[in-house]
Amino acid sequence: MSKVVEGLRYSAEHEWVDSSSPVKVGISAVAADALGDVVYVDLPAVGDTVTAGETCGEVESTKSVSDLYAPVSGTIVEVNQEAVDNPAILNEDPYGAGWLFTVEVTEEGELLSAAEYAEKNGGEL
Repeated sequence: MSKVVEGLRYSAEHEWVDSSSPVKVGISAVAADALGDVVYVDLPAVGDTVTAGETCGEVESTKSVSDLYAPVSGTIVEVNQEAVDNPAILNEDPYGAGWLFTVEVTEEGELLSAAEYAEKNGGEL
């Protein structure tokens, strides 16, 4: 069973956000496990504006290509270059070193608590 981290909030599309400012965004272990070995990540650029619920990049694995959806609206402040250079880090540490980007939030999308996300997606807290 995939790990779900308490203290984070999750989108229905499997992205997580933390409570920092600007917020850090990544994909859940549930998503990373379902994707398999991640081999490519396409992220928005610093200064880009993202809208909650809309696509903002993609994650490619040996199994499939999956769109990234912005869990919040706002401006991209930082991109995790390490994740771009070494996409396997999303499988190895999705809640730590595998974060994707930070956003200066103007509006939140629909987000689930860790417990709600785990219940809907078969993850464990």
